[in-house]
Formats: sequence, structure tokens, C-alpha cells
Amino acid sequence: MSRKWFAKATVAALALSIVLAGCGGAKKEEPAPAPAPAKTEPAPAAPAQPAFKVGMATDLGGLNDESFNAAANEGLKKAKADLKAEIQAIESKRMEDYEPNFKSLMDLKYDLIWGIGFLMQDAITKVAKENPNQKFAIIDAVVASPNVASVTFKEQEGSFLMGIIAAKTTKTKKVGFVGGMDFDVIWHFDAGFQAGVKAVDPTIEVKRVYTGTFTEPTKGKDAALAMLKDGVDVVFHAAGATGNGVIEAAAAEKKFAIGVDKDQNKLAPEWVISSMMKRVDVGVFDVSKATKEGNYPGGKVIVLGLKENGVGYAPSTLWNKMPAGTKELVDKWAEAIKSGKVVVPENMDKLKTWEVPKI
Repeated sequence: MSRKWFAKATVAALALSIVLAGCGGAKKEEPAPAPAPAKTEPAPAAPAQPAFKVGMATDLGGLNDESFNAAANEGLKKAKADLKAEIQAIESKRMEDYEPNFKSLMDLKYDLIWGIGFLMQDAITKVAKENPNQKFAIIDAVVASPNVASVTFKEQEGSFLMGIIAAKTTKTKKVGFVGGMDFDVIWHFDAGFQAGVKAVDPTIEVKRVYTGTFTEPTKGKDAALAMLKDGVDVVFHAAGATGNGVIEAAAAEKKFAIGVDKDQNKLAPEWVISSMMKRVDVGVFDVSKATKEGNYPGGKVIVLGLKENGVGYAPSTLWNKMPAGTKELVDKWAEAIKSGKVVVPENMDKLKTWEVPKI
């Protein structure tokens, strides 16, 4: 074997080994695959909070009275919108319905149960005593119980402003008042109205009638017609649904009416010159809100007057139907009442001794 042949063979073997290595003949080491990420289970959802539930039993007259119950229902609806509350209103057709209506709402586990109106005082006192862990609230009455919040109003203050409006507007110097039931809450309206008239002109005659009902518009209409035919040209009512008849009579006779509780101008836009706004909606909403926030005012009495925006005149008040300067005079007296300079009489006894103060 020649050296020349051996050298060629060696070179060929070396070349072959290089080719084989380049073609994968020699195994290349791969990095270990990354471990798969561990599966994570989703966090358990927080248990849903039970809805805050507010129930209401209406007074006589129902939700469509365009007055007292309707105003309370607006506060209930605001609780639904702003507090995300679950709400329910049960209409009372007669006084015997009050207690069963409260018990129905208790059976449905309502957190706060409202009684709308002073006529419910006895019923709510009874059920509150029997169910000390249930939260109640009442409008227009005071129940001395730790599980009842009582909301009352200084109706006499707002009615005083209506008296000024009536006295400034009358041309016959005869104005009228139609009340529902003869009770101390309605006396607030009556006394305040008479005081407002007296503050303008003590010689103006105020004719007064109590119909004995909050639910019969026909009786309100008849009472108002009798007044209007006797010379009254402005009539104010505090009679719930019965007062709708008062407004109907005034419009028919082309005389002026003053509504109550809600802005009632829509019932006779040319003839309802103002309404004594009683903000039952504010009372219902504010106590409901406080209760949801853990500040239930059980056992307390909340009093809402002009200063607290609990009473006042309606946004639609037709100042253009009154003599110039009437609004300014009304606002001047309102400020004097808010400041405490003027105290409006709240019943007939106090009205008898009340003297018109200088403001």
C-alpha cells in the first residue's frame, strides 16, 4: 500500500464524517420544554347582597288621588331609582285594611314599612308593638315606639303662604277653605291659611267647610260650589281626593283654586293658581335612605317645615294671575317664617290670639 493511497483514504474518511455530522448523523441536544402553566380556578363570586326592600300601605284615596298618597309614592319610586330598593305599595280601601296590609308586607320580609297618614296611627302602633324587630315609619302621626320613625309637617307654614296668595288675588273679599276630616293635621292647613289671609287683610271673609272624607270628589265639588255661588272667588282645599272635586268646581265656575300636597295645576291649568306643596316624597325618601345606610331613626320625630323644604308653593304657581308684587310678598313672609321671626298658628285656639307681626 502506497503512502499516496493511504493519505487519500484518510482525507475521504474525514470528509465523510463531516458530511454525516452536518446531516444529523450526530444527535443534537434540545432544551427541556417549559412546564405548562398550572390551571387556576376562578375566585368564588361574592354572595349577592339581598335587596333593600321598602313597602308602603296607602291611606284612603289610593295611589291615584293626585295628592297625598301620590306624593308618598313618588318618594317610594325615588328610593327604587336612587337606592336600588325593591318597593311595593298596597292600597287601603277602608280603615280595616290597614293592619292586614302591614302584615302582608311583613310576610314579604320588607325591611322598612310605611304607613301613610294619621288615620293609621292606631294600626301601626299595634303591629309595631307585636313585632319589635320590624322597622316601621309613619307620615302625619307620632308613634312613641323604638321601631317606628314618625314624620310630621308644619302644614300651617305652607298654608300661610296660600292665605297670602288668596287674599291678594280675591276681588270679592271672600275666600274659602275645604277640609277633609276634622282632625288636628287638617287644622294646621286651616289655621295657617286663615292667618295668611289675615296678614294681608283682616277684613276678608274666610268661609270653611269640612266634608268628613278624603275619598269623595263629589262632596268636595258640592262644598266648593256652595261657596263659589256665595261669592267666594278663591278656594283652597286640604281634602285629598275629595279636593279634586273642589278644583273641578272652581274651573267650572271660572274661579281660582289652590291645590294641596302635590302641584295640582295640571288638573285645571288656567284655574289652579298655586298648590301648597307638602313634601311627603321627601320624608319617605329621606327616612328610607337613612335606614338603608344603617341610620334608621326609630323612635324619633322628624318635623319638616319651610326651613327644611318640607312645605312651600308649587313650581307652577301662576303669579301672572295675581296682582304685581304678590310673589315678592310671599317670599318675604316665607323668609320671616324660616328665620323664626314669625310663628304661624297651628290650630284654632292659637289663631284666636295670634296677632299679625311686623316684618
